[in-house]
Amino acid sequence: MLNFKNLTPDDYKVYGNIKRIEIAPPEQFLQASLLAFDKGLITKAHKHIWKDSPEKTITQESVVVIKGKLKFIMYDLDDKYLDEAIINPGDITLTFTGGHTYEALEDDNIVYEYKTGPYYGQEKDKEWL
Repeated sequence: MLNFKNLTPDDYKVYGNIKRIEIAPPEQFLQASLLAFDKGLITKAHKHIWKDSPEKTITQESVVVIKGKLKFIMYDLDDKYLDEAIINPGDITLTFTGGHTYEALEDDNIVYEYKTGPYYGQEKDKEWL
């Protein structure tokens, strides 16, 4: 079990301004990560790509805010702005299709991110808006 209160800086991998801990291995169907970041971070807007497979799947994503406050910005299937919401500790986002981005509104944000997998790398998973 992962308890974010006991983590040290050595537990995280750093990607730009995001500290990340992979909870699930990339080959598993359910992907889970813990992310930590500060105010001002804006993730790059993106949508997930349909995968060519017999089942025709797409990565679906969810974020649960543990600490902090985020602006969740959503885009429609044509990559046009759709809506936005402020999400607080205990709130959850679900992205089935369409695009999204997050903006950190406070320091010391901690979120759990869940996705469907397996993960075959960014170029096979997402397209930037």
